[in-house]
Amino acid sequence: MKVVKFGGSSLATGAQLEKVFKIVSSDPERTVVVVSAPGKRNAEDTKVTDLLINCAKQYLLFGEAPELVESIVSRYADIADELGLSNDVIDLIRSDLCQLLEGDQQDPSRYIDSIKASGEDHHAKLVAAYFRHQGADAYYVSPKDAGLFVTSEPGNAQVQPESYQNLSKLKKQQGIIIFPGFFGFNHHGDMITFSRSGSDITGSILANALKADLYENFTDVDAVYSVNPSIVSNPKEIRELTYREMRELSYAGFSVFHDEALIPAYRANIPVQIKNTNNPDAEGTTVVPKRDSTNGPVVGIASDSGFCSIYISKYLMNREIGFGRRVLQILEDDRLTYEHIPSGIDDITIILRQDQMDETIENRIMKRIKDELDADEVTVEHHIALVMVVGQAMRHNVGTTARATKALSDAQVNIEMINQGSSEVSIMFGVKEAQEKQAVHALYNAFFEKALI
Repeated sequence: MKVVKFGGSSLATGAQLEKVFKIVSSDPERTVVVVSAPGKRNAEDTKVTDLLINCAKQYLLFGEAPELVESIVSRYADIADELGLSNDVIDLIRSDLCQLLEGDQQDPSRYIDSIKASGEDHHAKLVAAYFRHQGADAYYVSPKDAGLFVTSEPGNAQVQPESYQNLSKLKKQQGIIIFPGFFGFNHHGDMITFSRSGSDITGSILANALKADLYENFTDVDAVYSVNPSIVSNPKEIRELTYREMRELSYAGFSVFHDEALIPAYRANIPVQIKNTNNPDAEGTTVVPKRDSTNGPVVGIASDSGFCSIYISKYLMNREIGFGRRVLQILEDDRLTYEHIPSGIDDITIILRQDQMDETIENRIMKRIKDELDADEVTVEHHIALVMVVGQAMRHNVGTTARATKALSDAQVNIEMINQGSSEVSIMFGVKEAQEKQAVHALYNAFFEKALI
């Protein structure tokens, strides 16, 4: 059997849903379909999830949001009209949304979570209605009824272990299961969402629970590319890569696949195939546990911006027991998470997302590090981009780092920081955001363009 997930762009219009139905009905092994909320219909459009978040916030402030409610319901109504569906499903969506909006507002974050989760829930009901309209034996299944239980962390839910046993029972159900992505329920019955783009996570959890032969993730591109096509024109497509490589690339900025979504599939050893809803015959990209490294040391180059670094220097830091733990405790006290910690014998650099810190938090942390740890120097650098060179074959290839640093040097890109994990699957470079694209071009040229000459 196959678990199939469709992204928001694949489900934004009636015409797109017709493509989805053809894809699912063309393969009898596609028995579980995970759906996202309707995405953008064009570049100027707004995703339904964003409309729902704005609606929830307005309701919290004013107790009503009639225009936003109508905008949301009309998105589903337009799709239903295109597909020739009756108004019954739209009446149900309107009723459910209004009931949620009038719900408990004592915990605003949980309230907003329940509203934005409804985007997927409503769409799963509409998709199931359309499949039945087409003569398919299809059913909407609620995550609550199926037993998808998660932790009570709005916007960052983690699946509870018992969920896998609960969801495995879906194997006994006949027909096509239409399952909403992006959220589960805590044990109090509250809707709690995964991190954004979390429908990928739902699909991976179901694939694991049902011991699927394949997890197919349909989006709007033919494959995963070796670099962001908005930075480098016509980049090389990646046909096959490992879980670890995909995880590194997703973390570093590849938006095709949610970086947490691979974990449940990886643990169950289930291959993941990324395909295009608009071109389903394209080969796509397959993510596997192991692969033959026949395409050189580097499989892809990714980048992401919005980071900052906290640089701490103290003479004989390496002799001071507990120094690192106390630094991290200061960050934890302000609920800050870090990304990387490259270090030397007398200094340490902590890389973190800069949107976690406002000026007040930054000043407080710097003061605490100076006062409590008696640091010689504490500085914060903003507007850093991380550029990641990824490839499992790098561990068996001599000179990859030298090749990368030479490419950046030749392109006049100043390296603020360099870090290579012990697994040798990736090399990370910190550069100024203003030089991010320049760095990506230089590295792509070094590892892909010159390799073809």
